[in-house]
Amino acid sequence: MTEPTPGPGRRPRAALAMSPDVATAAVDDASFTALDALCDLAPLPVLDDLTTPRARTVLADVELLVTGWGCPPLDADVLAAAPRLRAVVHTAGSVRGHVTDACWERGIEVSSAAAANAVPVAEYTLAMILLTGKRVLESARDYRATRTGPDWLRTPRTVGNHRRTVGILSASLIGRRVIDLLRPHDIEVLLYDPYVDDREAGELGVEPVGLAELFRRSDTVSVHTPLLPETRGLVGRELIDSMRPDAVLINTARGAVVDQEALTDAVLAGRIRAVLDVTDPEVLPPGHPLWSCDNVLITPHIAGSQGNEWRRLADLALADIARWASGKDFLHPVRRERLAFLA
Repeated sequence: MTEPTPGPGRRPRAALAMSPDVATAAVDDASFTALDALCDLAPLPVLDDLTTPRARTVLADVELLVTGWGCPPLDADVLAAAPRLRAVVHTAGSVRGHVTDACWERGIEVSSAAAANAVPVAEYTLAMILLTGKRVLESARDYRATRTGPDWLRTPRTVGNHRRTVGILSASLIGRRVIDLLRPHDIEVLLYDPYVDDREAGELGVEPVGLAELFRRSDTVSVHTPLLPETRGLVGRELIDSMRPDAVLINTARGAVVDQEALTDAVLAGRIRAVLDVTDPEVLPPGHPLWSCDNVLITPHIAGSQGNEWRRLADLALADIARWASGKDFLHPVRRERLAFLA
């Protein structure tokens, strides 16, 4: 018998599937109460192992899975135990880790909070663009060492953010958000994205350029491309070596998009600077030269949602659940045909 479509007056049966630690961080009491009001929610604890007898009992009736980091793969075996499952709402970004081909083949609808997670990553990126443009980190380090003020009149004209050129590598959700945040600033924005035509680039307010030109012309290059087989090592030695002296490479995407050996050589030689929220691997080995390089700032993958920013993810997920429960389409759907272009 076909399961009735969710609609007004009927609460879909739902369960949380993620690691317990993620559930504690991502779904606070207010979010849990709101979710419980929207759905006939399976009692806690959350499902982090979908093979247990309890999990199989829950899956037998569930129509909606609310997922997060740590959700096991929803493979054919899991779906066989969840014959009524119709939708997955992910309270984080990428669904690659748990939404399998079996989900798409079953026609399960998928929503993701990637748009919400893009916000803090873009904010981090904007902050680093502006801080590195002013050489704030270097100035603070020198000030701490010398305890004397600088001679501002002798500051090189390469320092500052007036008419600085920023290159955005990929008009992803995050890349587009960075472009939006840069708009009020007196900064020229270049974009390399082979899937964005001149018309769309004009609407974004950026200059479309080739990949080599992006690296050659930019004072700062910010990497926002997803890690795919064709983007692994995309930022290679030739591109890195073509960057302007003292240019900055910012990577908040995935470490493996950048040739780390080539980048290490360039920053150790003092030719360019780098801000890395991701490396390959994470964490770098203790003796890796990037740790002690003055031209590099390494942060521990903190650009994405943390602390009170988790609430933004939950709110977006709750909004999409409310729509779906009332019989409407998701506002933030993940389409199988677009999966190859997403993080």
